[in-house]
Amino acid sequence: MRLDRRRLLATGLLLALGGCTTPRGITLVAGTRSETAALEPLKQVSADRDGVTIGVISTGCTRKEDFAFYIDRSGAEPAIAFARKRLDACHDPASTIALTFAYAELGLAPSGRLRLLNPTD
Repeated sequence: MRLDRRRLLATGLLLALGGCTTPRGITLVAGTRSETAALEPLKQVSADRDGVTIGVISTGCTRKEDFAFYIDRSGAEPAIAFARKRLDACHDPASTIALTFAYAELGLAPSGRLRLLNPTD
């Protein structure tokens, strides 16, 4: 399925709250896999003083530039989703790589709650 704004907003409305607090004051809140099945699954996600780090599957060609993010600020707390702009078409064995997005790059303050729309494993 294609990731579009309507689907992203609808997914955000369906999220069940559950979270994990980090030392710098950012709280990540994630939904269940069935509620966010149309989005890129993340192998790991964390928030620290440097920003939000996501772990994604790569077969050798995935770079940070291959991902786009969307921030929905319409709710009480911002919601974020990550999506691939380009598929990884390499043929190396699949592995998880970490990509870090700084808060300034995301346009977010390094404190408060942040809802994650992507499913996590």
